[in-house]
Amino acid sequence: MITKHKKGGIEYEVGSENVFEDLGLDNAEELLAHSQLGIEVFRILDGRKLKQREIGALLGISQPDVSRLMNGHFSRFSKDKLFDFLKRLNCKVTIHIAPHREGEPYQVIRAAS
Repeated sequence: MITKHKKGGIEYEVGSENVFEDLGLDNAEELLAHSQLGIEVFRILDGRKLKQREIGALLGISQPDVSRLMNGHFSRFSKDKLFDFLKRLNCKVTIHIAPHREGEPYQVIRAAS
């Protein structure tokens, strides 16, 4: 949900926590969850300071796909593929299923700190 504000004669909008919802896209929650998975893969790889060919060997993908991944083109990879990348990066993925509460998103991705 976008809310409009005005400060110092300048009008601006504050969006929700889901940019896809703010843009009015179908399946906004699914798109957000997908992008959050991709961001976690990116953060881990970026932190390791690997070369693209090393990333490709580690994840089992081509250099062009590494480039797509590292440039944020996460939609090019299925959720299953992103989960596989996390496994190859020695990450544990836990899926927690709970009743939905009014006003909260249906899909939430949280990374351990």
